[in-house]
Amino acid sequence: MNVIEIDKQYVANTYARFPLQLVSGKGSYVYDETGKEYIDLGTGIAVNAFGVGDEAWKKAVVEQLDKIQHTSNLYYSEPCALLAKTLCQRTGMKKVFFSNSGAEANECAIKAARKYGECKKGKDFNTIVTLKNSFHGRTITTLSATGQDVFHQHFTPMTDGFVHAAANDMEELKTLVKTYKCCGVMIELVQGEGGVTALDKDYVKAVEKLAKEEDLLLLIDEVQTGNGRTGELYAFQAYGITPDVVTTAKGLGGGLPIGATMLGERAENLFTAGLNGSTFGGNPVACAGAQSILERIDEKLLAEVKEKSAYIFETLRNAKGVNRVTGMGLMIGIETEKDASEVINACMKRGVLVIKAKNKVRLLPALNIPFETLKKAIQIVKEEIEK
Repeated sequence: MNVIEIDKQYVANTYARFPLQLVSGKGSYVYDETGKEYIDLGTGIAVNAFGVGDEAWKKAVVEQLDKIQHTSNLYYSEPCALLAKTLCQRTGMKKVFFSNSGAEANECAIKAARKYGECKKGKDFNTIVTLKNSFHGRTITTLSATGQDVFHQHFTPMTDGFVHAAANDMEELKTLVKTYKCCGVMIELVQGEGGVTALDKDYVKAVEKLAKEEDLLLLIDEVQTGNGRTGELYAFQAYGITPDVVTTAKGLGGGLPIGATMLGERAENLFTAGLNGSTFGGNPVACAGAQSILERIDEKLLAEVKEKSAYIFETLRNAKGVNRVTGMGLMIGIETEKDASEVINACMKRGVLVIKAKNKVRLLPALNIPFETLKKAIQIVKEEIEK
């Protein structure tokens, strides 16, 4: 039996995998078991921030592995402490809770909002407003927070305490806040799984204002948008807002599982000993790798992300067969006249890996993808859209 056959027999049938086995790679190039080369514009769904086999990340990870691979949160760990310091200093946030995934990071954010509501207004103030077309994770509670009915099928009853407003509809959001006993508002600034759609800046500023007026925590889900993906270290910095809680994961770990919930001034002291925890959260190896990633997301790299983004938008926006291009930075969705899956499969045959979001072709290349490599890949994507 080959790997695909073994997988189909023994791995739960939760993924519609492409008929492709990836075995190795370097930078933005990956290879299958036959040695065929592909330019990777998916990066493990925005995880491999600096591509495959990133030497600086590997060095940090191996050096920590040679010291101690796990400590538990009963003891102090330098990589955990230093990563928290870096995150706070570069975002203005005050404290960090580490976990293993974006869903767990969002669970922590939800707990923070509910604890805040209880402390400030009473136990009944436990409702969180999220947006329609959002995606916040696959646990029962983060699925409940997700504003897409398709994800709620088969798993009811959902967790109570979530209502959903249409994105960019301030009046509906205000109505929900006035109708329900709310403790927070949770939004993605670019709805990734919802179709790579960026929220309007005026709307986001109005949400921030409403949260302050109604004494709600403003929770920003940056699981996919964070860590340089949008051309800023975190997308909220492009919107000019000050969130109370920011969650992130994916690109932070560079390939190892890690989630982070950053707590601002109004939220920093909500958690006391025993109120939250994670066996693997703050793992020293994952934190050492993440520190290496963050240290290299500097202004020069962020400027390059914006430059590459502008090139992609300019190249594809007016291409034949393209209805529109959405997103921010190197988090891009392409709505095509063709079925997106047809484009994705055609690109794969020509050695370019792209993925899907709703009805769009989705691009999530490495932040440091060489410009010539990017141009070569985008030209192939353009050709397959225009055919």
